[in-house]
Amino acid sequence: GLSVLTAFSLHAAGSIDTWFKEGLVRGNIRYYYIDTAKETGGISSSQHANAVGGQLGYTTGSLYGMKLGATFMTTNPFATPDNPANVDTSIIGRDNGVRVNGSPNAANADDGFSVLGEAYAQYNRDNYEFWYGRKVITTPLIDAKDVRMLPSAVQGGIGSVKLSDGIDVTAGYIDRFKQRTSNQFTNVVEHALGANTQAITGSSSGYVIPVSLSWKNGALSIRAYDYYAPDFMNSIYMDAMYKDKLNSEYTYTASVQGIVQEGIGSADSSAAQAIMGGKINTKAIGAKVTLMRQETTLVTAYSHIASSSGDHDSMVLPWDGTPIYTNMITSNDLFVSNYGQGLTSDSTYIGGTTGLKFGVIQGFDFTGLKGVKIDLEYAHYDSGRFPKAQEDINAVVSYGKDNFSLGLKGMWVTNNTSAKINNTLNVQNDTLTQYRVIANYTF
Repeated sequence: GLSVLTAFSLHAAGSIDTWFKEGLVRGNIRYYYIDTAKETGGISSSQHANAVGGQLGYTTGSLYGMKLGATFMTTNPFATPDNPANVDTSIIGRDNGVRVNGSPNAANADDGFSVLGEAYAQYNRDNYEFWYGRKVITTPLIDAKDVRMLPSAVQGGIGSVKLSDGIDVTAGYIDRFKQRTSNQFTNVVEHALGANTQAITGSSSGYVIPVSLSWKNGALSIRAYDYYAPDFMNSIYMDAMYKDKLNSEYTYTASVQGIVQEGIGSADSSAAQAIMGGKINTKAIGAKVTLMRQETTLVTAYSHIASSSGDHDSMVLPWDGTPIYTNMITSNDLFVSNYGQGLTSDSTYIGGTTGLKFGVIQGFDFTGLKGVKIDLEYAHYDSGRFPKAQEDINAVVSYGKDNFSLGLKGMWVTNNTSAKINNTLNVQNDTLTQYRVIANYTF
């Protein structure tokens, strides 16, 4: 008996030792510079910031299907303006400032921070997978949005199963959300509604149940998501994409999407509607076509958010989702996903808005400039509600070699438009100009 126990103990110890030896270390080091200037009614303002940081993660090997993972995240500003009002905190702690002090330029908003952004257990067996803990996820309406210093993350658990015929099904439970400019995992519904949580939902907290179904068969792929948040809202997202070759040189994709959001339970009360400017009632459609030849890609996209008088008809995107095909870099979803700002909206996501987007992506390997790409995009957003149509131009020059990448981004917006919590419009910015420099090394 003793020999059997000893053998088992040695085997278990050896297995656990292998579990960690077969683990994977991963991460990135990132430098970010951002400069933002606005002009409204002849009044100008500008902000800028530098930050360095990144992520360091570790995932164990598999032991009887079980893995453990953790990711440390940090952002550290330097060479920032002395006046907090002139610091662009969107690469530092903007969400911390909004959550704690109600301002994106509060004293704590320009403080660097570190956070254990991921800490989870994951189990895989055959076609099944389940994880629980803190994790970075990517879905249409709850997204990582890793385009500034750090990604957003959630806390909860999601299970998935791969069925026959290319069908994948997922279901889960999410109760906390960490916005990418914050070191705090706050309740997922409280994060969306802030001080209005109790008045709108009848509770100080809540949760989201995400369910999805995806299917792929050859050139056709279809996805459907449902995000159910009791006494807040139910959001349904669907899209379909067909990808095929026109001939030996050209490849194309054709995509369509549809989104429906509805207020449910307590959020339909008259008191809640008084805060939101009406019942949450959003319907959106979109279409996109891309044409690719060697290093050239052309993109055309269309979107429309239905208008519904007396309702909160703008999209509600508290958790860093940017699903609309006409979304641009300058669609300020980062501000919408700040604490308590989930009912605000921006540009193409405002009820009644029609968006058009055209773009070209060009690689230059054929010239000998290997790793160099230029991405030029133009968008036009218009609505009967807008005093003037909004126009966006985005230009990105990028370079990548091995594990290193460098991005230079310029954004020029006229008549920048956004909506308040009660769905009324803010005064349009005459111009918004932004420049970014991002250097990233992954390992």
